[in-house]
Amino acid sequence: MKITFLGTGTSTGVPEIGCKCEVCTSTDPRDSRLRSSALVQDGNTTLLIDCGPDFRIQILRADVKKIDALLMTHKHYDHLVGIDDLRPFTHNREMPIYADRETEMQIRSMFPYCFGRIKYPGVANIRINSIDHNSTYRVGDIDVTPFRVFHGMFPITAYRFGKLAYITDMSYIEPGELEKLAGVEVLVINALRFSKPHHTHQTVLEALQIIDHVKPRAAYFTHMMHHIGLHAKIEKCLPSNVHLAYDGLEVEI
Repeated sequence: MKITFLGTGTSTGVPEIGCKCEVCTSTDPRDSRLRSSALVQDGNTTLLIDCGPDFRIQILRADVKKIDALLMTHKHYDHLVGIDDLRPFTHNREMPIYADRETEMQIRSMFPYCFGRIKYPGVANIRINSIDHNSTYRVGDIDVTPFRVFHGMFPITAYRFGKLAYITDMSYIEPGELEKLAGVEVLVINALRFSKPHHTHQTVLEALQIIDHVKPRAAYFTHMMHHIGLHAKIEKCLPSNVHLAYDGLEVEI
């Protein structure tokens, strides 16, 4: 199994428009972050996690020819507005989208032309499957287990794929859901900035507490803003098994 990070930035991306801080002006390509998204691949199956405003450029960079399904974490703009760009992947087949009820409603509201009885020619051919956070789904060659985390006050979806887990936009996870991470070897988890608290996102320090509990072989931070600091500097401050992910990074599990 392999995960490819298509984007590792927060909703504004990095560099942030109008900012001249040392991260936003860095020449290190690892400090340039598109909105968060990832590919999980195993066997003949390729799954896309989230489809935000940078999807088109992300997927061109990754040179991906096939996507079997889209897994949605939640309904926010920076995670779903790129769905219309799935069209080239649905010319000859219907693409399933896995989403909770709130996210499904948002997709139907934003892209009503994909769900009409008579569809405009060329629209994305998509089908939404409502997920249950207490079930496991077989999608091609991959077992997908969604579980619930909280993004501020409202529940969103994280995913486990065997020994890999992917969490973004989390501020809190209930103890029972946390136990679903037992045995995970590679944990992807959000860390907005280093230590200043945020009401809907974890900091690096808070994410490290989760990592210490789960004890994965390796952990990778995603959904980072420019206040996270320079990639080269922050990497040196982290435990040896914890890393800042960056756009284009591929990790084998």
